[in-house]
Amino acid sequence: MLDLVKEYASKRLDLLKMEAAEKSSVTAGTLTFLIMAAIAGFFFIVLLNIGLGLLIGSYLGNYAYGLLIMSGFYLLLLLIVIFTRKNIKNTIANKIIKSLND
Repeated sequence: MLDLVKEYASKRLDLLKMEAAEKSSVTAGTLTFLIMAAIAGFFFIVLLNIGLGLLIGSYLGNYAYGLLIMSGFYLLLLLIVIFTRKNIKNTIANKIIKSLND
């Protein structure tokens, strides 16, 4: 009987180790994917904005104006986010709480 309990404990420990290895490998794979996607997305956005700035600048006859207009757009976006930060925080917090309660 004691041998059966030892064998069960050993098998249970092996199962827990395999489950932990599976979860950690899935987490590492997901994290790697998210980091790679974030880097690619970052470069896409940066290059797209440079391209748009140069395109606007070519229409205005001065590339610097196009880049300044794009900078102004992002400054305006930043100011909107800063002034609405409490509303943004509350909305996200409410959605997280709602998803945890469901």
